Amino acid sequence: MGYLIMAGQLVLSLSILIVLHEFGHFAPARWFKTRVEKFYLFFDPWFALFKFKKGETEYGIGWLPLGGYVKISGMVDESFDSEQMKGEPQPWEFRSKPAWQRLIIMLGGVTVNFLLGMFIFAMIYWHYGEEFLPNSEVKFGIAVDSLGMDLGLKDGDKVLAVGQKPFNKFDERFILREIVINNAKTIKIDREGKEVSLPVDEKFVGILSSHKNKNKSLFAPRFPFVIKEVVKNSPAAKAGLKPNDKVLTFDGKPAVYYHEFVRTARSSKNKKADLKVLRGADTLDLNIQISKEGTVGVASYGPTVYFKTKRQEYTLAEAFPAGAKKGWNLLSDQIKAFGQIFRGRIKASESLGGFGSIASMYGVEWIWERFWTMTAILSLILAFMNLLPIPALDGGHVVFLLYEVVSGRKPSDKFMEYATLAGFVIVIGLVLFANGMDVIRAIFNK
Repeated sequence: MGYLIMAGQLVLSLSILIVLHEFGHFAPARWFKTRVEKFYLFFDPWFALFKFKKGETEYGIGWLPLGGYVKISGMVDESFDSEQMKGEPQPWEFRSKPAWQRLIIMLGGVTVNFLLGMFIFAMIYWHYGEEFLPNSEVKFGIAVDSLGMDLGLKDGDKVLAVGQKPFNKFDERFILREIVINNAKTIKIDREGKEVSLPVDEKFVGILSSHKNKNKSLFAPRFPFVIKEVVKNSPAAKAGLKPNDKVLTFDGKPAVYYHEFVRTARSSKNKKADLKVLRGADTLDLNIQISKEGTVGVASYGPTVYFKTKRQEYTLAEAFPAGAKKGWNLLSDQIKAFGQIFRGRIKASESLGGFGSIASMYGVEWIWERFWTMTAILSLILAFMNLLPIPALDGGHVVFLLYEVVSGRKPSDKFMEYATLAGFVIVIGLVLFANGMDVIRAIFNK
């Protein structure tokens, strides 16, 4: 069921973005009295799932969910309708329009996606606000995972800054972004009351951006381990643990903090262990049998007991510049990430993903705030990808139109046909590569 929910969110999100992107081409084309023969969500080779005709345009839904298209008369596009191009140019055709009009038509789709992404971010800020954990609330420091340890972080550290940017909001993704995208060379921490600057080795750009580490955590807020509930007939119940007990040591190892207890329990599966527990003013020594899963059957008071998040509210007037800023920052990160790929600091095979990777980011629950956030992100990524100077994409057409504007010479229809075919092969190759990587990862993960 979870996979169906993820797939459903992806299909709905892409459908919204594709229809609005194609409308971005359709509207200026009609404004400049250019005939649009087809307007399709998804591709329709051989047959369509649904179609109807209104005026000069056929509207429909195809069966191949790899995008969508508008077929504009007199334009060399992915339909490869070369017969139409053999006739004399007609006044209603794309090729008969001035270069500036054709440029506006071609830029319409990405313009809509750019504005849509920023608009959705603005509406999210206005409706939901922005919830975050102030770094000042993390008074017990951080609980470090293995990847964070590799970076040189230790349990109890308090992160102060990454590179030159202060770490005001507790967000480990901020550290990933600054190291991978912005080339941060240091992490400034408070370690036992002293400021320490940890150097970041160049190798971590590749390590942190690798697909195998995509869902791995660097660290989390550290909080004390106080038992909230004890499961009936569990190893904890049989050992005599009770609610509000504070575990001090686990087989002689410190277990004052929740992550310390979990870490030691998982490494002691199916074994007996000695616990030192504080109950009120009394210190008790207990013996416990760890299950074969590395659990004992207790629930701890969670981090919400110790930390208070903040939610920043936005008026409608405040939400629009905040949404535009978030969208621009995301686009800037995309451009920088491409630069890192071209410089060889990030491997394309590790960072690229297909429909499976994208769908997994929606989650197995339908949460509207997350759905609209993902839709906004995808809208901006689609705009950026479509602007790449690859023939068959909007960016390729824009490059040829700019060449025409500057030089006064229009590329021949035959050249455009070959260029579009080459670009189409490149795009299909990239789609197959990205989705192929998903399949390979799924096989090896098994």
